[in-house]
Amino acid sequence: MIRIIAKKELLSLVSAPSTWWILALMQFLFAWFYFGRIDDYLQVQAQLAQLDNGPGATIAIASPLCSVLALMLMMLIPLFTMRLIAEERRNRTWVLLLTAPVSATQIVLGKFLGLMMLIVFIVACCSAMLSTLLLGTHADIGLMLANILGVLLLAASYAALGLYFSALNKQPVIAAAGALGISFGLWMLDLTASDSRGFLRAISPNSHFQTLNAGLINSADLIYFVLFIATLLWLTIRHLNDERLRAS
Repeated sequence: MIRIIAKKELLSLVSAPSTWWILALMQFLFAWFYFGRIDDYLQVQAQLAQLDNGPGATIAIASPLCSVLALMLMMLIPLFTMRLIAEERRNRTWVLLLTAPVSATQIVLGKFLGLMMLIVFIVACCSAMLSTLLLGTHADIGLMLANILGVLLLAASYAALGLYFSALNKQPVIAAAGALGISFGLWMLDLTASDSRGFLRAISPNSHFQTLNAGLINSADLIYFVLFIATLLWLTIRHLNDERLRAS
């Protein structure tokens, strides 16, 4: 049943013309940043070659672009998650799924996995663009894979957060605005927290992404993402179960 719901959600997302307009705009912006970054790197390549430990093309181009991709996904994902539950409530189709012989766990996991398949497609398209670095330089494949893993985990965190807000609200716009606001607030914690307030950085998904962005795969960061995603999915399941009890 989870697979059926995931497939239905993916088809619903890709059948909407707005999805392809958004993805086309995103690919254009990412390509613009990509070629701009390459141009900046080529202008200073001669100076970097004279340094003993000068940054290579991967850390100078791929890592910053993955940070840009993560920021774009933070702004994009709420536009998709608002359609998962909140829009179904607005269209009065949510009650059909809620009263169906399907558990809340299956509903939440199916919708989450359906969205994640779209996100994986987006990240794969951007990764294919980054892989062209292999044609002209000795790129650090390990660093690129760590960045791709970080982007996927961070995007999954935003997807789980957006799904929770979509379950809380009946208006899609409010659900998207709430998810984007909290995501932006968590992102700002990584930028504004000082060393004396390291616990604020510890709860920011972006701070854990930065470790992967630097090419370091730390088990603590992986555990954080798993707990962050699992907690939000559990809260969403619990809310839907409470809603089903009230409806009955």
